Amino acid sequence: MPTSAAARPVVQTGDRIFAGTAKGAGILILLVLAGVAVFLIAQAVPAFLASPADLPGGQNLVAYIGPLVFGTILAAVIALVIATPLAVSVALFITHYAPRRLAQGLGYMVDLLAAVPSIVYGLWGVAVLAPATLGLSDWLNRNLGWLPFFAGPVSVTGRTMLTVGVTLAVMILPIITAVAREVFLQTPTLHEEAALALGATRWEMIRMAVLPFGRSGVISGAMLGLGRALGETMAVAIILSASGAITFNLISSDNPSTIAGNIALQFPDSTGLAVNTLIASGLVLFVITLLVNAIARYIINRRREFSGAN
Repeated sequence: MPTSAAARPVVQTGDRIFAGTAKGAGILILLVLAGVAVFLIAQAVPAFLASPADLPGGQNLVAYIGPLVFGTILAAVIALVIATPLAVSVALFITHYAPRRLAQGLGYMVDLLAAVPSIVYGLWGVAVLAPATLGLSDWLNRNLGWLPFFAGPVSVTGRTMLTVGVTLAVMILPIITAVAREVFLQTPTLHEEAALALGATRWEMIRMAVLPFGRSGVISGAMLGLGRALGETMAVAIILSASGAITFNLISSDNPSTIAGNIALQFPDSTGLAVNTLIASGLVLFVITLLVNAIARYIINRRREFSGAN
């Protein structure tokens, strides 16, 4: 039996416009991303094909970029290790412990941290945090100096990889907190009430119902924060006293630089093949950041909702 015209869904003009705009925006983002990739590859090719003697420092490209990749990942991992548990704790306090008015104000304050310019974080890190870490670095060296992370000698300025990691942790804290807070708020109420009805304490309810539900969301938020930490430029360039060495020592003056910080410091005075080398390192950072965000998106897409309760 043919379907009547009245039974067919009517597509409004506004729906068509919105669908077309959304589709065009998605295509535009892909084109911009592809354009950036093409530009980086085209500009990096001369560095890939050049003789090692012509590159900065007279070494091959891997030897030049390798320490920068190491420093970039090391600083980002330190920030992630510090920020993730703190962000989860803050998100749990806002969603399940704090009174409503306090939770709302605290949520706004945490979100405002994301609006602070990175150069302000850099100035805070070098003027406040770096001197404040001198005593901690001395204590770590005396008591944990047998670990390669705190072997020393201790930097007299505090402009170390540890200071950079703590600064980056503060910068990515609002990103992870915001994602974790929204995921924790979506925990099915019936699951929480069921745990409390069975005699669980508030912490036991959080451990049995909230944290399992929000685990993948916390992981994806941490990956997004990691992507931010990997690409941070000005704060790292201001704080870090880089020597180019590959070392796990977090409290000495011998620190590996990061890709973004090295580009910011070297690009203004570079010409010719040196510029191509810096762009090649930027291409490596582009690939690393793209992989991190792709992994985060993969985790989000695989997230399985709890069924049967809302």
